[in-house]
Amino acid sequence: MNDTFKGFLRNDGKVGVRNHIAIIPSVFCSAKVAERIAYQVPGCVYFRHPVGCSQVGEDLEITAKTLISIGKNPNFAGVVVVGLGCERFSPYELAEGIAPANKMLETVVIQKEGDSLAAIQKGSRIAREMQQIASRQVREEVPVSELTIGLNCGGSDMTSGLIANPALGHASDRLVKNGGTSLLSEITELLGTEEILARRAVNAEVSNDILETVRRTEEKLFRQTQQSSNIERTHLISKGNYDGGLSSVVEKSLGSMKKSGKASFSGVVSYGEQPKSKGLYLLDSPGHDGEVSTGQVAAGAQMILFPTGRGTPTGFPGVPVIKITGNPNTYQRMQENIDINAGEVLLGNQTLEEMGEGIYQEIIEVASGKQVKAEILGHDEQFCVTRLP
Repeated sequence: MNDTFKGFLRNDGKVGVRNHIAIIPSVFCSAKVAERIAYQVPGCVYFRHPVGCSQVGEDLEITAKTLISIGKNPNFAGVVVVGLGCERFSPYELAEGIAPANKMLETVVIQKEGDSLAAIQKGSRIAREMQQIASRQVREEVPVSELTIGLNCGGSDMTSGLIANPALGHASDRLVKNGGTSLLSEITELLGTEEILARRAVNAEVSNDILETVRRTEEKLFRQTQQSSNIERTHLISKGNYDGGLSSVVEKSLGSMKKSGKASFSGVVSYGEQPKSKGLYLLDSPGHDGEVSTGQVAAGAQMILFPTGRGTPTGFPGVPVIKITGNPNTYQRMQENIDINAGEVLLGNQTLEEMGEGIYQEIIEVASGKQVKAEILGHDEQFCVTRLP
């Protein structure tokens, strides 16, 4: 079996599986200019968000850490930071945070350039020059230990916990065993499994960190649900989950944790930060698909593995999202959105282990350049910086 892939070596020692130029606004006021720059130059991706100003304290700190870490992700050969000029999170602070990654980096400030048109013109020229340089870089063979994957899911049904998630867990175990890194998140969808996860910790400190992470989430959810006047809005699973055969958040959590396989947890990662070493990590994050994926990409994930029983088309800018379904009916309906039909296990055509091995090989192929369906169709909805409640 192949345990290497062909990626783009970066100056900071990391490896990208894509070679895009990222256009990152420091504030929502510069988002449209960033978008226009990206549209001018093929190979660019941009990151629209509604934050960067009128935030204080930890709320602004999370925004800063997340945007900086997104810019450092090795899938991006270069970054153009686009600022307005008067925002609380300065574009220069964003650029300075990205700078240690030692990649192509420039800053465009709308108020300094004079207006939107001037900023778009300058940013487009810079992005074109970066893209020309990036286009000359070739892929090189590297071990899978250079890979970090995010484990996310959305639109779950009864087949997710039975088939797609455990098959992905097998693939995650293979990657971790070969020295790679895997990130489990969606804390709101792990409630009730914390004791099980804690027993898989490498030491007592990590075990306590896992228990404390889940405890904090439970306390936050309790406060939020006490304030709601609509009982339907206090449910932790969606109507689609119920319709798909899931009976409770406990059942959903027991299925969700299977994405992480059986490997030991090396630690817990805060939102907007990166693991200190290789292995399986728990990433502290809300359960919203976009906030989860964004946190994982900020933590260094070069791709996202995304089981979906009900089906979803969403993707992430510049980061491949591999869609997996354990429901053969969903695959038939959404073949243009789903990459892997794990429903073959349900039909008796493959074992969970065989499907897991197939997912592992798909990870390697995608890391080496194979496009996933979300990329081909231009889906980029999953970028979403979290905010404090």
